[in-house]
Amino acid sequence: MGFTLYPAIDMRGGKCVRLLQGDYDKETVYGDSPFEMAKSFASQGASWIHMVDLDGAKDGRRVNDAFVIKAAKELDVPIQIGGGIRTEEDIAHYLDNGVSRVIIGSIAVSQPEFAMDMIKKYGKAIAIGIDAKNGFVATHGWISTSEIKAIELGKRFADAGCETFIFTDIATDGMLSGPNLTAIEEMAIVTQKEVIASGGVSSINDLQLLKEKHVNGVVGAIIGKALYEGRFSLQEALLHM
Repeated sequence: MGFTLYPAIDMRGGKCVRLLQGDYDKETVYGDSPFEMAKSFASQGASWIHMVDLDGAKDGRRVNDAFVIKAAKELDVPIQIGGGIRTEEDIAHYLDNGVSRVIIGSIAVSQPEFAMDMIKKYGKAIAIGIDAKNGFVATHGWISTSEIKAIELGKRFADAGCETFIFTDIATDGMLSGPNLTAIEEMAIVTQKEVIASGGVSSINDLQLLKEKHVNGVVGAIIGKALYEGRFSLQEALLHM
């Protein structure tokens, strides 16, 4: 597998937004239509699109799912979705409607047996999202920090059969300060699985540095604010990959 770029669409109140370090009070709106944003990324050559239901992550239920399903059904690009996924019904709802991968986050901490059952049942269609704050797992839209170390959680789910992890270092998210290369690489080495990096990408150079970690299992990067702030376009980034 090559190194994949995942343009991100974070949804809140039906709009495309970005939060600073996951803070719901530090929101910037970048577009009125998640579907049109997805369509734009598809037209620029995206091979995957990463969508997040921020309302869902906070409320613990699906809120912006209609936009995700529309993109999955109408665009010829695989979609992965995270946020507000708490039940098997949530997972089936997305997968049955054309979504390619569902990301389980908070319930991997609160209900690990359930998460492991879903990995066994749905295989590669499930990714575990691990969001870390100072090395510890943060949950529920990053509002709570657990006492579980991120790499310990990763190892546990790798042993249970999870093939894909999405790792976010909250300190770097939305800061355009560069990704936490050490923590991302450590997660890939410890789990021996595919890790998609999230948070901090500010330049094409950051993407190239992440790509250098491909040998250890870092298989892709999620890009959000850098695209929305015009640091570079998705087309430019893809040319360098």
